[in-house]
Amino acid sequence: MKQDWKPGTMIYPLPAVLVSCGSTPEEYNLLTVAWTGTLCTNPPMCYISVRPERHSYDIIKRNMEFVINLTTKEMARATDWCGVRSGKNYDKFKEMGLTPGPCTVVKAPLVEESPLCIECRVKEIISLGSHDMFMAEVVNIRADEKYLNPESGKFELAESNPLVYVHGGYYELGSKIGKFGWSVEKKTNK
Repeated sequence: MKQDWKPGTMIYPLPAVLVSCGSTPEEYNLLTVAWTGTLCTNPPMCYISVRPERHSYDIIKRNMEFVINLTTKEMARATDWCGVRSGKNYDKFKEMGLTPGPCTVVKAPLVEESPLCIECRVKEIISLGSHDMFMAEVVNIRADEKYLNPESGKFELAESNPLVYVHGGYYELGSKIGKFGWSVEKKTNK
């Protein structure tokens, strides 16, 4: 039996990411975001939704770029801490022992400890209510070579133990149960 609940945001799990922003070391900041995702394949586009009162909001709006840094189980404490502390009061990189690194295209820093860093340029900002959506074009991706499979050349993101967010909690992924299209694959006779 199902119950009716008031409308709310119940689409989970979501990636728990660290968004880095700022064009100079004095301005660099980190913001934890779970309201993020893919918008389009061609051109590659994604989004983050941020409350206007957050310290990073003005930095992103002024520079019109940011980096989505995927996080791991090992980064869970830093990911949570950066979501509950303000960059007005703390140097989040320093406090959490994270390393700001150079990006290839944008001026914002990436997080060196992240397995995958997605460089983004804002194309449009849409006010939605409690949050504004920063729709962005992906202009470059920086991948940690230690997750590249030397035989296939495939990036094995699951090997990094990605961190996900589910309704107030952080979780690691479980075991792989299939791959895209496996339910309709033709079986080969051996």
